[in-house]
Amino acid sequence: MSISRLLKATAVSAALALVPLASSAFADEQFFPLQSYRVGPYAAGGTGFFGGFIDYLNLINIRDGGVNGVKLTWDEGETQYEVEKGVEVYERFKNRPGIATWNPLSVGIAYALIDRVSADKVPLLTINHGRTDSTDGRVFKYIFPLLLNPYSETSGIVNYVAAKEGGLDKLKGKKIVVLYHGSPYGKETIPIYELLAKKYGFEVQQIEVPHPGNEQQAQWLTIRRAKPDYVVLRGWGVMNPVALKTAQKTGFPADRIIGNVWSNSEEDVIPAGDAAKGYTAITTQASGTEYPVLQEIQKVVYGGGKGNLEDQKRIGSVYHNLGVVNGILNVEAIRIAQEKFGKRTLTGDEVRWGLEHLKLDPARVEALGAKGLFHSINVTWDNHEGDGLVTFQQWDGTKWKVVSDWIAPDWALLRPIIEKSSEAYAKEHGITLRTADDADKVTN
Repeated sequence: MSISRLLKATAVSAALALVPLASSAFADEQFFPLQSYRVGPYAAGGTGFFGGFIDYLNLINIRDGGVNGVKLTWDEGETQYEVEKGVEVYERFKNRPGIATWNPLSVGIAYALIDRVSADKVPLLTINHGRTDSTDGRVFKYIFPLLLNPYSETSGIVNYVAAKEGGLDKLKGKKIVVLYHGSPYGKETIPIYELLAKKYGFEVQQIEVPHPGNEQQAQWLTIRRAKPDYVVLRGWGVMNPVALKTAQKTGFPADRIIGNVWSNSEEDVIPAGDAAKGYTAITTQASGTEYPVLQEIQKVVYGGGKGNLEDQKRIGSVYHNLGVVNGILNVEAIRIAQEKFGKRTLTGDEVRWGLEHLKLDPARVEALGAKGLFHSINVTWDNHEGDGLVTFQQWDGTKWKVVSDWIAPDWALLRPIIEKSSEAYAKEHGITLRTADDADKVTN
């Protein structure tokens, strides 16, 4: 967009902002109820992610006047990352008109909402996390673990280690320790690591760190005795910098530690200081502000005094960029659904249809100003994740640097496991498996 067009769009949006909400100018609104967490032990993740999400929604409103004239609105309810508070926020907001999606960024809250959102027919997005078998849209109609699930993440990490060693056949005889957060999130990948170890012939030892992870001396002494080739850090919050600092104290090299997707932020490495230098972590989106969409957010949103982050140095950080990408996926699903159902406020089930047709190839990603920020996504009615492509980044002491190509998981191995689990869930809950014909049926 040229500067003159940008100034014109900003001026028009500013004028519209003065129009009462009851006016026909914004008669249609799409609402996002945000179960955010800006206080508590995981506030760094919450402020970054929801800050990026809101920044992108603001960009669409200010620059474009919403999505085809439909204004994007939101309200926040503080959860402190606690399940009970997340459910309370859901019950408080669920009757608001025009709800598009729920985006709690919490495994515990997501699990607690599965039955509720399914009954209310509104999508639940669990970007980079959530219940693995919810990838199967035949069973979990309203749940979308976009970009990757815990099993595809695990497969991607193992494939990355294999690439470093010279091939999957070189994994035989290697030893990997998985240091995991003592929560349902942390424990979910235990069986898939055991399966991959058996398949490729490496030894795996899995060690729990009780929540929140402030003390890990005993675990790292166990790791020192085990002498693994690699340690996978499946952490969250304060557990991550403590792990890196304790590893340094026990003499384990940072460049042999590989973080999972919730151990990959600036907030995980900066507090660890020199102990984090050389540390590598998986990611679905890059950090940095060099991407056009981030530059527009800085210019249009923060330049207009509408930015959500108090500390603007966090713009372009891992959590902030994940929130921006989450915003892109939400908005594009709405845009796609509008092409079918009309340029108006959509029902939750119509947004679900949009998500099941969310196909953003690299060309579309580039058109959205996000080339290099993330790769692509191709969601279908029966695959609610996409392609599961990941990359890896290494901390050089001041910033993250991408150090791998985009890596795909072993879907031939994973999909049957996912379907076995989802079909068991369907049987237990009396759910009939959906078909392709069912996918196009929409209720209002």
